[in-house]
Amino acid sequence: MYVTLRDRPGGAGHRRAGGPLRRVSGTVVLLGTVSLLTDVSSEMVASVLPLYLTAMVGLAPIAYGVLDGLYQGVSAMVRIAGGYLGDRGQHPKWVAVAGYGASALSRLAMLPAASFAAITAVITADRLGKGLRTAPRDALIAAASPTDVLGRAFGVHRALDTVGAALGPLVAFALLLLVPGSYDAVFVVSFAFAVAGLAVLVLYVPDLPTAARADRPGPRQVFTEVTGSRLRRPLLAAALLGVLTVGDGFLYLALHSRDDVAARYFPLLYVGTNIAYLALAIPLGRLADRVGRGRVLVAGHLALLGGYLLAALPGGNVGLTLAVLLLLGTFYAATDGVLAALVSRLVAAGARGSGIAAAQTTVALARFAASVLFGLVWGLQGPQRAMLLFAALLAVAMPLAAWLLRDVDRSAPASDDTLIAAAPA
Repeated sequence: MYVTLRDRPGGAGHRRAGGPLRRVSGTVVLLGTVSLLTDVSSEMVASVLPLYLTAMVGLAPIAYGVLDGLYQGVSAMVRIAGGYLGDRGQHPKWVAVAGYGASALSRLAMLPAASFAAITAVITADRLGKGLRTAPRDALIAAASPTDVLGRAFGVHRALDTVGAALGPLVAFALLLLVPGSYDAVFVVSFAFAVAGLAVLVLYVPDLPTAARADRPGPRQVFTEVTGSRLRRPLLAAALLGVLTVGDGFLYLALHSRDDVAARYFPLLYVGTNIAYLALAIPLGRLADRVGRGRVLVAGHLALLGGYLLAALPGGNVGLTLAVLLLLGTFYAATDGVLAALVSRLVAAGARGSGIAAAQTTVALARFAASVLFGLVWGLQGPQRAMLLFAALLAVAMPLAAWLLRDVDRSAPASDDTLIAAAPA
């Protein structure tokens, strides 16, 4: 991987694929560092949350399903707003700062939260912050990256993000090992990492415009772009696959219910998934640039299907548990950054953040529904039957999604890489 910290017009950081080097912009690396620190913070909490809510707070599966659905889907409420504010004002960095700041404050708010209502409010605030920041951040990545290395750029960002996601559960596990039951310590240390990530964003990341001044979109243009024919089929495919994507917490709880190793080292399950994600994010991003982002997106759900089937087995061992984590990490590496890369070139540059937000909102709402439905089926039929049902439905949905995404990479508008050259030094 080649990295440059220069974002100047015509600089080495923007050499095209035909040149001797393919480089990733320094802006992408800085944003990856922000995400690394923030994900240490968020995954510290996420890795203990399923057990904390079910074992300590005493929530039933359906109640946990509602909270997991909120964790997955409540950010949809502001994703479009975040993308549009970044596009319209051409200050995506500061929209992202507001979102990162809200999530950081929610870490401290977990300390006094003890009831279902209070925990719901804190999780909602955290996810609203995530929803506000994600599209402007991804628009910055797209604005700083040439089209022909866009998948790699998102892969590099997601790889750095995943380093933090792997470290977070390790920090949480170490804290709980040193002081059993010290969930308050997890929340305080999580807040410190969130503040560090926010500081890097404020002090070092440039506020790159995503369009020339004359191309700044109005509400009507944004609406036209996000509802246009180029986005219609990808958004429908994302919704179809998202409504059958079970949250990580449910998969880990299914492993926890059958496997002594998973039960003993529960927070480390997140580490295994994130290590696989880290190893595969850049290779699968590069593969998506070469063979088509739609194809890789659908193929990633095949790995998820395999994870469902292995998690549905009545008995388990260390090997099967590791296989589930590998498949889940492969799924994220093939879908997370790849979807953003795909959508970012299906809309005009001036509405790029809004287009990415539309896709993220679609996925978030679909996964909210998936979590609630899966929690209900789990409560009625148990984890194994619930996994098998979702696996069967996903197997049916994948060919339809592939049909919807056929030739989607060819429907992008003409390259707008000239906007990169217009970015300030």
